[in-house]
Amino acid sequence: MATDFTKGKIAPELIGFTIPLVLGNIFQLLYNAVDGVIVGRFVGDEALYAVGTSNPLMTLVILFFNGIALGSGILIGTHYGAKDYGTLKRQISSTMIGGVVFALAVSVLFIALARPIFTLMQVKEEVMELSLGYMRIIFAGLVFTFMYNCLAAVMRAMGDSVGPLAFLAVSAVINVAGDLILVAWLGLGANGAAISTVVCEALSCVFCLVYIHMKVPILRLGREWLVFDKKLFRKTVSYGSTSAMQQATVQLGKIAVQSIVNSMDIAVGAAFTIVNRIDDFAYTPQQNIGHAMTSFMAINRGAGKTDRMKKGFRDGIIIELCYAALIALVCFVFAEPLVSLSTKGDSGALTQGVNYLHLISFMYFLPALTNGIQGFFRGIGDLRVTLISSIVNMGVRVLAALVLVYGFHLGMEALPFSYLIGWVAMLAVETPLFIKSIRTMSI
Repeated sequence: MATDFTKGKIAPELIGFTIPLVLGNIFQLLYNAVDGVIVGRFVGDEALYAVGTSNPLMTLVILFFNGIALGSGILIGTHYGAKDYGTLKRQISSTMIGGVVFALAVSVLFIALARPIFTLMQVKEEVMELSLGYMRIIFAGLVFTFMYNCLAAVMRAMGDSVGPLAFLAVSAVINVAGDLILVAWLGLGANGAAISTVVCEALSCVFCLVYIHMKVPILRLGREWLVFDKKLFRKTVSYGSTSAMQQATVQLGKIAVQSIVNSMDIAVGAAFTIVNRIDDFAYTPQQNIGHAMTSFMAINRGAGKTDRMKKGFRDGIIIELCYAALIALVCFVFAEPLVSLSTKGDSGALTQGVNYLHLISFMYFLPALTNGIQGFFRGIGDLRVTLISSIVNMGVRVLAALVLVYGFHLGMEALPFSYLIGWVAMLAVETPLFIKSIRTMSI
């Protein structure tokens, strides 16, 4: 059921919209997290390293596609708020057709260039074949990932964050079973985990299409799924490319940091894989709150309710900060049990991972602010600010990591400090622009 963001109490609406969104994204994260846990437990650090090395590149492309879907979602939310359903339908079909074609082309390209890309990333030769096998299988199923995320973005833009949750819950459970069968029982290693992930992503996509046909009348497009509006698609590309560049910039920064980590020993690489998973689970709800704010802003912008947009931002930031306090406490207190889920006994990765979490825990207050501000700018359609601030964040983060690792010879502890410096730089860019926009509210 869709939430009507144009009326009622704001904070309960944002929380109610965000909770299933968070749960849905957590189930999606479980695909890769389960891969890491089961591969780490039943195969070992080298296979875990291979999965972790493949993950940043895979996530780069997925986030690029998500950026296109997010940009389209802003337009969809505006059309939906203005009750322009004819344009809304053409917007959806045009995004899906263009995106599927692009996803297939990217899959072929990255499968073909996998080895030179990994060589550039300094992947160690002893884990090269493991990494190549895992990544090529994942990329073969990339089109299903795009289709699901596009359909989910459409429903979120219309105020429905509950629909996709059930599909991800079921497919995540199937993925656990698939990993156990293919990795632990049949001994297919990292490749088995990749096969399970692709199958479950395809199932999520099928479930989503069936749900839309049965429960969302406005999205029963029928033959209209084949309508491709070049004018609307160009506008989608304009919005989506900026959003996609912003998403891709974030992941490029992570890949650069991963390359720095790859120059260290395998224990640090394995630890970085583990804490990246934990970081994803900790950080994703903050992003989801920001995405809820984006949907709220876009729908109320379409409805012409400026005052409600201001109140929505205020309530959203309060929710962000409350969550940051909670997750900081959890990651600090339970650092060792969280890291030990993906390690064998007293692995060297355990100590490295615990140190990282103890340092990063209380830095989560900064991305709480940046995600809220980015949600505001996305909602009003000013994606340039989100792109510029993300470029600054990642550029400063990578530069800081290089200096701390190679200049000051720090190890794993260099990474959380580089993140801190990047977030501070990001806020320094965003805050003055946000204050100016709020004062003028020229939206």
